[in-house]
Amino acid sequence: QVQLVESGGGLVQAGGSLRLSCVASGSIFRFNVMGWYRQAPGKQRELVANIINDGRTNYADSVKGRFTISRDNAKNTVYLQMNSLKPEDTAVYFCHAFSTSSYWGQGTQVTVSS
Repeated sequence: QVQLVESGGGLVQAGGSLRLSCVASGSIFRFNVMGWYRQAPGKQRELVANIINDGRTNYADSVKGRFTISRDNAKNTVYLQMNSLKPEDTAVYFCHAFSTSSYWGQGTQVTVSS
């Protein structure tokens, strides 16, 4: 049973920073891809960033240059460093992992006030 537990969300003013963490139960080496998605009220869930096993990363255009995804294999953790936050970044952020199946965390709320 794979569990992904997110933390680090909260309320921040525009221009501020937050770091999200996603801890997986067991080694993250087994996942081909890990990433972060977000879902704002009334909108579809969208990819924010992901990191592939070989270290390659992908970002949504809206967060390029502001967000950084990274992984710590020793801690079975994936991070999302979010800088220069904007009100439009407000959403529930979900951790995602994929190997032969797709796994999701429970989500963490990020609210950016103007």
